[in-house]
Amino acid sequence: MRWYGKLLGFVAGWLLLRHPAGALIGLLIGHAFDADWLRPKKHDPYAVLGLGEDATDGEVDRAYRRLIAQYHPDRLTGAAEELRHQAESKAREINAAYDQIQKLRRK
Repeated sequence: MRWYGKLLGFVAGWLLLRHPAGALIGLLIGHAFDADWLRPKKHDPYAVLGLGEDATDGEVDRAYRRLIAQYHPDRLTGAAEELRHQAESKAREINAAYDQIQKLRRK
């Protein structure tokens, strides 16, 4: 477990605010950095398909087919334009996740 963010936050908060509450605020901010709360999450293609990394190739294919059939924009020909755009972006996300999984498994 990392500790240096907490220490630096504590010292910086104390020095900047010259009050014990500043040290506490700095400690909390340092903990947030140490715990990676402020970093963007890494894109997980398995989460897009609703699977875990231990899924078999067949499970990946079934999940892909099920989701792409559900969100394919051609199925929403009479729907509102905004709904079609949402379906197109979701279908792009599903396709990208499937392609990324296939690329990872080929290695």
